[in-house]
Amino acid sequence: MDAAATATQARTPRILLVDDEPANLRLLVAPLEREGYRDLVAIQDPLDVVGRYLEAPVDLILLDLNMPRLDGFAVMAQLRSLREPLLPPILVLTAQRGRDHLLRALAAGARDFVSKPFDRAELVMRVRNLLDAHLAHRLLHERQQVLAEMVQVRTRELHDSRLEILRRLGRAAEFRDEETGNHILRMSHTAALLARAAGWSEADAELMLNAAPMHDVGKIGIPDHILLKPGKLDADEWAVMKTHAEIGARLLEGGGCELLELARTIAWTHHEKWDGSGYPRALAGEAIAEAGRICALADVFDALLSQRPYKPRWSFDDAVAYVKAQSGAHFEPRLVDLFVRHLDEVVAIRARYPDDEPG
Repeated sequence: MDAAATATQARTPRILLVDDEPANLRLLVAPLEREGYRDLVAIQDPLDVVGRYLEAPVDLILLDLNMPRLDGFAVMAQLRSLREPLLPPILVLTAQRGRDHLLRALAAGARDFVSKPFDRAELVMRVRNLLDAHLAHRLLHERQQVLAEMVQVRTRELHDSRLEILRRLGRAAEFRDEETGNHILRMSHTAALLARAAGWSEADAELMLNAAPMHDVGKIGIPDHILLKPGKLDADEWAVMKTHAEIGARLLEGGGCELLELARTIAWTHHEKWDGSGYPRALAGEAIAEAGRICALADVFDALLSQRPYKPRWSFDDAVAYVKAQSGAHFEPRLVDLFVRHLDEVVAIRARYPDDEPG
C-alpha cells in the first residue's frame, strides 16, 4: 500500500452535522460517538457550512433539509459551486416522506437519506456505508492523481530526451559546416521571434525555437570537398549541395512527435523561395510551409552577417537592405514587414549571442 493510501486510511473521519435544532444535533452526536467517531463538527447555522467545510478535509455531511435562512438544498448548491474534484457524500435528514421531495434531494447531490425520527442503528449503518464508499473513491482519486503526475514526468523526460538528440544532431552539423553555435542560436531565436509576430502561440514558438537548429542537419551527408570548398561551387557541386535539404528531411522523418515533424518540415522547406525559384521542390507562396518561410528569412539574414570560407561578413545595414529587397522574391512580404517591425528585438538577439571570433 502506498503512503498516500496509508495516510488516507489512518485519518479519523471528519463528519459535519448540520441542523438548526440543538436537540437534533445532540441526537446525532450521541450514537456516532458511541460508535467511535470523534471528529464530529456540529453546525447549527447553515450559513457556516461552507466555511467549516473549507477548514479541513470532510468525509461525510449529515444535512437537515428544513432550516431557516438557508435550507439544505441551498447548502448543497453552495457546496457544488466550490467545484471540488471529490465532494464528500451527503446524508439528508428529513421529516418529509414524499417521493418528489426525496428525488429532489438526490438530484441536488444527496447520496442517501434518513427519515426523521430516525432509528439510531440505521443511522450508524448508513454513515458507515457512506464512509466506506467515500474512502474507496478517495483512494482511487489519489491513485489517479499519482498516476497522472507520473505520466507527466515520463512525458517530460521523453520530450527532453528527444530535444537532446536534436541538439546533438544540430551540433554535429555545425562541426561539419564550420558554423558557430551562436549562428544557430541567433537564427533559431530570430525564427521564434518571427513566429510569435506571425501569430503562433507561445507553445508553438517554443517548438520553433527547438526545431529550427535542425534546418541544415542534412549537410552531414554532403562530402567535405563540396561542403568546405572556399570558392564558388560548380554546377555539379551545387547540385550535390542542394541535396542536403532532402537528406535532412529523411534523417528526421518518422519521429512521431510534433518537435521532429516541425524540424523535418524546416529542413525540407527552408531553401524554398516565395517566387518559386528555390529548392528542392521549387515550391512557391503559401505552398511553402510557414515554418520554412520563417526559417528562410532568419537563416539568410544571420548568414549574411557571418563570416564564411566562401564569403566575407556583410554589414548590418546591407543585410537588412537585402531582406527588404527580396520581399516578394526570396521572402514572403508579410514576414519581411514583421521582421522590419521587430528589428530592435533582432538586434537584441544578436547582442545576446555574439560570434566567438574577434571582429
